[in-house]
Amino acid sequence: QVQLVESGGGVVQAGGSLKLSCIISGRRGMIDNMNWWRQAPGKERVLVAGIDEGGLTRYADAVKGRFTISRDTAGNTLYLQMSSLNLEDTAMYYCNAHQRPYYGGLDFWGQGTQVTVSS
Repeated sequence: QVQLVESGGGVVQAGGSLKLSCIISGRRGMIDNMNWWRQAPGKERVLVAGIDEGGLTRYADAVKGRFTISRDTAGNTLYLQMSSLNLEDTAMYYCNAHQRPYYGGLDFWGQGTQVTVSS
């Protein structure tokens, strides 16, 4: 299986920046796509950014041009660089790893890290 542990959340003023990290352990070879999701209070969890094993990235419209997803070359850590943060970015952020269909296509989740943007 795969274990995910996020870190880097905190309180930041509007306009500021934060960098989230997600350490990946376990059977990393089973994973193809990795993503960051977020969930604000009272709202559904939504996809923020994703990266496939070829390095192709995708972003939600709300964060395009402000957030950057990346991972280290060893595939041990997933990052989310967030800049120009606004109040609407306040949410719990979750790291997600998708298992290759050959292995079952399961999704693995971290415990989340809270990001709070203050005015």
